[in-house]
Amino acid sequence: MTWTRRLHTRQTTFRQLEIFMAVAEYSSVTLAAQALHLAQPTVSTQIAKLAQALDCQLFELVSKKLYLTDTGREVLDATRSMFDVMDNLEMALAARAGLSVGRLKISVVTTAKYLIPNLLGEFCQAYPNIEPEFQVGNRAEIIQRLKQNLDDLYVFSNPPRELDITTDFITKNPLVVIAKQDHRLKDKQSILWSELHGERLLMREKGSGTRYAIEAFFRQNGMEMQSPITIASNEAIKESVMAGLGISIISQHALSHMALGNLIELPVKDFPIPNSWYWVLPKGKHVSNAAMAFREHVTKGLSSQIAK
Repeated sequence: MTWTRRLHTRQTTFRQLEIFMAVAEYSSVTLAAQALHLAQPTVSTQIAKLAQALDCQLFELVSKKLYLTDTGREVLDATRSMFDVMDNLEMALAARAGLSVGRLKISVVTTAKYLIPNLLGEFCQAYPNIEPEFQVGNRAEIIQRLKQNLDDLYVFSNPPRELDITTDFITKNPLVVIAKQDHRLKDKQSILWSELHGERLLMREKGSGTRYAIEAFFRQNGMEMQSPITIASNEAIKESVMAGLGISIISQHALSHMALGNLIELPVKDFPIPNSWYWVLPKGKHVSNAAMAFREHVTKGLSSQIAK
């Protein structure tokens, strides 16, 4: 039996397993081929060879959509674990040689794209042999990646407490009311939310962490919120507010990256809404050397920014 396993190992390549993981992640041979810069027939052939070597069916096609079989899910879990071990081994061996190499996969909620990229850029300059993969999505999308254990680190503003996770505070992420620069109340020192209730409120879609925090804030404080107009991105919200379509409540960090002078923060009573960003990991997940180093880099970077 031992020799049978070794024979399967010799017939199965790491490249085949890498291709298999991509197809499983995208649920599509075509999308996986595009992501891996391979021809679609090459991906199909390698998946077929892997299934033959393991003597099992990895995928099934249902209503023109690709799904993992139960066996395929077991192979996927084992493959991810194996690649995690190999990545850590590579980094450990490199560390002995005074180098830092490996992969760093990070998924963040949309608002964190205003926080993480600059720090990630600095980190990659300091560790040029570390290969980053950076994903941005709404809260529901990043929760799905977390459930599938696709990444080394996750950043949420409202961690999914219903999951078995660990969380660590990164920094505050207050939510503020923004308006067009010539808003009728721009010169008022303190504004009651009731004074804005007649205006259109522009908000992110259901599933957004920002919307989740805003709705929770209004419920907890017994405040009345007008029915919001849903807009799919912070950039589109910014343009809509600048065009005079309405007001919005967004991350203060996001406002600082927008067209200053065209948008203003309104001094509304009881605002900003307290909010924060957190590192999130599945409980028990091994943290890679690269992930630990990046977390330390973020902590130092944010501390230096506060000191300034």
